[in-house]
Amino acid sequence: MKTLYLDIFSGLSGDMLIGALLDLGVDAHAFERELKKLHLDGYHLHIKRAQKSQIEGVKFDVHLHEHGEPHHEHSSPEDSPEPRGAMLRAPHEHEHTHADGTKHTHSHAHEHGHEEEHGHTHEHGHEHSQDHGHSHNEEHHHAHGRNFSEIKQLILRSALSDWVKEKSVNVFHRIAVAEGKIHGLPAEEVHFHEVGAVDSIIDIVGGCVALELLGKPRILAANVVEGMGWIDCAHGRFPIPAPATLAILGARGVGVTQCAEPHELVTPTGAAMLAEFAESFGPMHGLIADKIGFGLGTRDNLTRPNVLRAILGDTASTSTSANDWETDTIAVLETNLDDINAEILGHFVEQTLYAGALDVFHTPIQMKKNRPGVLLTVLCAAADADKFSELMLRETSAFGVRRSVAERRKLHREFVTVKTVYGEVTVKLGRLNGKIVQATPEYESCKKLVERNKTPLKAIYEAAQKQSTTDEHG
Repeated sequence: MKTLYLDIFSGLSGDMLIGALLDLGVDAHAFERELKKLHLDGYHLHIKRAQKSQIEGVKFDVHLHEHGEPHHEHSSPEDSPEPRGAMLRAPHEHEHTHADGTKHTHSHAHEHGHEEEHGHTHEHGHEHSQDHGHSHNEEHHHAHGRNFSEIKQLILRSALSDWVKEKSVNVFHRIAVAEGKIHGLPAEEVHFHEVGAVDSIIDIVGGCVALELLGKPRILAANVVEGMGWIDCAHGRFPIPAPATLAILGARGVGVTQCAEPHELVTPTGAAMLAEFAESFGPMHGLIADKIGFGLGTRDNLTRPNVLRAILGDTASTSTSANDWETDTIAVLETNLDDINAEILGHFVEQTLYAGALDVFHTPIQMKKNRPGVLLTVLCAAADADKFSELMLRETSAFGVRRSVAERRKLHREFVTVKTVYGEVTVKLGRLNGKIVQATPEYESCKKLVERNKTPLKAIYEAAQKQSTTDEHG
C-alpha cells in the first residue's frame, strides 16, 4: 500500500491539502465531477500552477459567487492547456462563459485564498486580525452557515462514494465536538458559520475526494507546528492556536509545538483532517519518495515558505519485499476483564463490529488471584483508535485500554461468482504474486443453497472452492 507523508512544517489547511494532492497527480476533471455530486451551488473552482517562495506547486481556491451575482458557467478545467491536473488561470483574471457562447474576462482586485489565508472567521466567531482580502459580510455568513446535522444530511444524500461520505462526516463531527465543548452545546446543535459555508464544505469533502482518487493511501504526518500571536474574536483577542484547533488535536492526542511565525498555521479544518486521517506523527522513517507535491498557501510567511509538502511513496520495508501483498497499519486495543456480564460482552462485540471495527474477539485468560477472565481485543484503523477506546471504556467494565500499532500484510482480495451443481456462490479470492492462495465461499451465499438443495453446507463449500480453482486455470 502506498504511503502519503504530509510534511506540515508550515501548518495545514484544507485548500493546501487539496493543492498538494492535485500536484501529486489527482485528476482535476475527475475531482470536479465528484464534487458536483454534492449539488452545491454558488461557487466555482480555481486551480493553477504558481510559486510561493520560489517553490512551484498548485494553488487551489474556491471562489464564491457574490450575493445576487447571476450564475455564469466558469471556464472548465478542459479550457486550460496546463499539464498535471488541468490547472486553471489565475484568480486575478478569469473568464466566464455565457449561454450564448460569448466570453468576458473578470479582473479581481483581490486574491481569494478562503481558509488558508489564516485570516478567515473561525466557526465560533473568531476573526483574525490579518485580513485575507475577501471579507464576507454578516448576511453572507448567515446565508451559508449550517449546523452539523444539515451538513451531515447534505453529504449523506449525495451520490458520493460511501468512503467519502463516511470520512467527510467524520471530519465535520470532529469539528462539531470541539466547538460543542467550547460553547457548551451538543455536537448536533453546533452551528457553523465559516466551516458551514460553501468554500469550507468543498475543502473538507474535496480533501476526502482527492484522497480517494489518489487510491486511499496510508497517511503519516510530521509533528504539528503552529504559529504564535493573537487572533481577534467576538470575545476579544485570543492567542493562537485557535480554541477549536487545539481542542480537535487534543481530542486525538496530537501534540502541538509553536514556532516563531506570527500567524496561524494550522486551521480547524486542517486539524480535523489530520486527526481523522493521519495514523501517526513524527519524522520520516524509511520513506522512499515516488512523487512530491506542493500545495500553496496565499500569505507570505516571515520564517518559512507557506507551502505543504506531500510525499507519496513506499516505506523501505514494503518496497523491497519480493511479494506483492498489500500492507497497512492498524491499531490493536486490548483490556483484561474479570467482572463483565456475558450478555454485555456479546452486545459490545456486535456494537463494535457495526461501528466499523476490523475485528473484535475475546480470549479466556487467568487473572490476579487465579480469577478467570477474558482478554478483549479490538482491531481497527489507526485513525479510529480513540473512538473505539472510548467505546470500550463506556460499554464494558474496563478501567483502562492498552493501545499498540501493528503492521499487516494482506492478500489482494476480489469477489467472484462461481457456478456449481447446486447454484451460484459468491467466493472471496486472495491472490499473492498473481496466484490464488485462498478461496473462501461466502457463508450467506452458501446458506441460501442449503435450503434449496437440501444439501449439507460442507458439500456446497467444497464445490464452490473446487470450482474457483477450476475457473482460474480453465
